[in-house]
Amino acid sequence: MSAPHFSASAQTPKILLVKLSSLGDVLHNLPIVWDLRARLPHAQIDWVVEEAYVHLLEPLLSTSQFRGIDRIIPFGLRRWKKHLFTLSAWKEFFAFKKALQATRYDVIIETQGLLKSAIVCGLADKSPQVVVAGLANATQFSGYEPMARLFYNAAVQVPVQCHAVDRSRWVMCAALDWPLLTRAISPQFYPAQFVDGISDTSLVGLQIPYVLFFHSTARAAKRWPNDRWITLGNALAKQGYQVVLPWGNEAEKAISTELAQQISGALVPNGFSIQEAFSLIAQAALTVGVDTGLTHLAAVLGKPTVEIYCDSPKWKTEGYWSVNIRNTGDMQQVPSVVEVQEASLELLGRSH
Repeated sequence: MSAPHFSASAQTPKILLVKLSSLGDVLHNLPIVWDLRARLPHAQIDWVVEEAYVHLLEPLLSTSQFRGIDRIIPFGLRRWKKHLFTLSAWKEFFAFKKALQATRYDVIIETQGLLKSAIVCGLADKSPQVVVAGLANATQFSGYEPMARLFYNAAVQVPVQCHAVDRSRWVMCAALDWPLLTRAISPQFYPAQFVDGISDTSLVGLQIPYVLFFHSTARAAKRWPNDRWITLGNALAKQGYQVVLPWGNEAEKAISTELAQQISGALVPNGFSIQEAFSLIAQAALTVGVDTGLTHLAAVLGKPTVEIYCDSPKWKTEGYWSVNIRNTGDMQQVPSVVEVQEASLELLGRSH
C-alpha cells in the first residue's frame, strides 16, 4: 500500500509539529511555521514542545494581526520521568494526552527522529488520510532512533550532512508533497515587531555597551579554551565593552567566575530565565559563543553574533541567514583568538 499523499486542494488542514527539545533544535525548527503559513495561510498549526521551551514559541502565537502557531501543547516528559510513580505525574500525562487529542490532525511533521517524539505522533488523533512524516535516516552528529520510523507512514530520506533548518524543511516539504525549499528563500524565525519590541534587560551590574560570552556547552570538547576567552575579553574591554559571562549551572558559574577574575571589568550575572535571555541578548553589542542554544538564539534574533565551532561541524547549525553572523572554526578546527577577535571587531564596527 502506498503512503498517503497530502491533497493540494486542502487549504485548511490541521497540522501538528512535533519538536520537543532542545533549545537550539526548537529554534532551528521555527522557519517551517513561516513556510507553512506562506502556502497555507488558513491552516491550523499546533506544536508539541517540552514545557521548558514553551517560551521560545510564544512570540509566534497567532493573534488578530499575526498568524503563526495556533496552539502550543506543553510536554512534561523530563519532569514526569523523575516522578514516574506519583499519581500527579500520571494525571498530568493524561491531561496532556487529552489536549493532544482535542484536534484530529491531517498532517503530522516530526523532525526530531527520536522515539519519544515519535510516540507523541502515535498518541495524536488522526484523520483517515493523515500524513505522518519523519526522518527515515540518521544525520551525522545528531541523535536518531530507528524505531521511530514505525510511527510514520511517510519516512523521509535526508542528506547525511544536512543543516538543522534545511532538515526540518526537507521533512515538511515531503509531508506536503511540495518542491524542496532552498536557501534562496531565507528562513524566518521571529516577527520583526517582536524582536524590535524586546524590553531592556534589568540585570544588576550591567553596563552599556556589553558583550556576551557564552563559553559553556554540554560537551567539554565543544568548549573554546579559557585562555582564549581571557585574551579576547581583555581586548574587547580595552575597546570599552563590558564582558558578561552567563552560566547555567554551578560548574559553569565557577568557570565564569574564573574567567571574570582575569578579564578587566567583567561581570558574572545572576541566573536568568529564557525570557530574560531574550532581553540580555537583544541589548548586547555582540554575542560570542560556542555551539550551544543561547548562541543560536542570538543568531536567530539576527543580532551581531560570532559562533565558535571547536568539535562540532559548522555545516550543521551555522547561521547563514544574516549579515550579522560570523561562523568561526569547524569540526576539530579550533579557531584562533585572532580569527574570533577580527570577526568580533568587524561586527562591532558594523553596528556603529
